Amino acid sequence: MSNKVALVTGASRGIGKQAAIMLAAQGFDVAITARTMDEGEVHEHGASSSDVCAITGSLRTTAAEIEKLGQQALPIRMDLLDPQSIELAVDTVMAEWKHIDVLLNNGIYQGPGIMNRVLELTPAMMQKVYQGNVFSQLLLVQRCLPPMLERNSGCVINMVSASGMMDPPAPTGEGGWGFAYASSKAAFLRMVGILTVEHRDSSVQFFNVDPGFIITEVMQEQGLTEEFTKNYGGAPPTVPAAVLAWLATSEDASPHKGTTVSAQSLCKKLGLVKGWPQKGDKGS
Repeated sequence: MSNKVALVTGASRGIGKQAAIMLAAQGFDVAITARTMDEGEVHEHGASSSDVCAITGSLRTTAAEIEKLGQQALPIRMDLLDPQSIELAVDTVMAEWKHIDVLLNNGIYQGPGIMNRVLELTPAMMQKVYQGNVFSQLLLVQRCLPPMLERNSGCVINMVSASGMMDPPAPTGEGGWGFAYASSKAAFLRMVGILTVEHRDSSVQFFNVDPGFIITEVMQEQGLTEEFTKNYGGAPPTVPAAVLAWLATSEDASPHKGTTVSAQSLCKKLGLVKGWPQKGDKGS
């Protein structure tokens, strides 16, 4: 039990990858999950229509970066649309390392429905969006939280989105977001506040993190960066990752428990990422 253990979902690339690496830098062994185990694998990455393709990044690549820091990595293939794979992932971590200190719910559903307009949505789209963005995260919390409560120690961090808190500046396809995604993130956002109330006498801490617009591999390789940067600026994945690691490890994070933390604002305030923001950045 002497080693600290984190479970990070959606860790093959983007925020999840960088968060896993930063947690390793803080002394955590890290279990990492995603659909993509090896570089070049083909998976669904669509938003309004199907787009089955390969995107840069994999669990093995992330694991190699963790191991360079002298920590153990446990890559586990997991699909948020497959509850059995989620159960197996948690069972694997517990069998290997006996406990989980930090659960980072970072992974989200990728596929049709995310960027569709209301009149285009189908029940099947809505079911997949909510399975991948709400129901699977609930299952992970239900599996990981009881041992934390028993030990009276641990941390659950949920990645939320401003889309669940505000209206878009434009329709989907023109710099805005769709109802299915926004409503799923709005539902997910409510979990942390309720968990904090339900377990107010516990030392386990719960946080929401709103990353702001982050320029990820998926955004870049699908040519979506320009559509959003004109409205939201953008920051690298290391910015929210640094905030996630700080929340998981710093005693000074306690005042933020049960709240939604703006990653870009807090990163700038604390100076967590050297050289960011640069002069002229929207966050500067």
